Amino acid sequence: MGRAGLNRKTALATATLTLAAEAADLDVLSRFGGSAFGLNHHRGFTHSFLGVPLVAAVVVGLIYLIWRLRGRKTRNPDLPPRWGLLFAYACLAGLSHILLDFTNNYGVRPFWPFSERWISWDIVFIVEPVLLVVLTLGLILPSLFSLINEEIGARNQDRRANPKGRLAATLALLAVFAYWGLRDYEHRRAVAALQSRNYHGADAIRASAYPYSVNPFRWYGVVETPTFFAAMNVDSLAPDVDPEAQMQVRYKPEETPVTLAAKTTYLGRVYLSWAQYPVTETEQLANDPIENPHAAYLVRFRDLRYDYPGRNAPPTLGAVVFLSRDLQVVEERFGMGGASTKNRLQR
Repeated sequence: MGRAGLNRKTALATATLTLAAEAADLDVLSRFGGSAFGLNHHRGFTHSFLGVPLVAAVVVGLIYLIWRLRGRKTRNPDLPPRWGLLFAYACLAGLSHILLDFTNNYGVRPFWPFSERWISWDIVFIVEPVLLVVLTLGLILPSLFSLINEEIGARNQDRRANPKGRLAATLALLAVFAYWGLRDYEHRRAVAALQSRNYHGADAIRASAYPYSVNPFRWYGVVETPTFFAAMNVDSLAPDVDPEAQMQVRYKPEETPVTLAAKTTYLGRVYLSWAQYPVTETEQLANDPIENPHAAYLVRFRDLRYDYPGRNAPPTLGAVVFLSRDLQVVEERFGMGGASTKNRLQR
């Protein structure tokens, strides 16, 4: 955004935009309060419309402090900093962060604290190589071609004083929006295909399609019916789903006092408010005097939107609650630690 033209309006624009675009992820510090606390506060205040101007004010304040410490020097003395405009830029960068996080299948809570509801567009993978390549090329190509421009004398002295790379950056941003448009169109086709079928004679209560990286026509579909969840791959180029050929069925687990106790824990409430297709697995622990000696039950939470077919690795965004025999919380885990609990259980 800076190279697309915003850095021509005020000094310190690129630094302000860069820091403000990243500042929202400072909420990762909440993980020091524990994995459950971190899940509850990740993509919360700093990723909300209310938090954007406050985070922007902090970023601009930091930029102002550095500017003063540097003796009020900038790269171009003829382009002074305009602090009101820089604050607007910081807000714009914060909003761009929320938009980018909204496009993937993790989601955001932009209306926090008025609403804790998670929303997501589900059109691109959490780490999308296509977008990374496009944006990287938008930054490096002008540097590669600047040597050619200097050799042929294509720019006069006045133009050399202006920031470079405006055209490439603009084209990169337009390519991002075009890719989102393609992804959105194919996503709608995939969801429509899932909703148009029944599954083992049962109609779908809801259906979702989640992206694979790179390929905009391949989707991972999850369907909920009254008694089970169905998961399958969908090709949006030929949006016809054959559930009998590839469908993976997971029946909804029966509610027990153990699962109900796990769901009422702090981690259970937080996880269920975030997960889109949550399921639980309950297991009775063997006696383990070393790790969790007081735990009698383990309840594992997982979200089916991350159970992509063909992946044998445990889900990285799972959660585990250990309970005692009287169903009191012994330990709570979220993330890799929760997903990769040792296989020391008795069913």
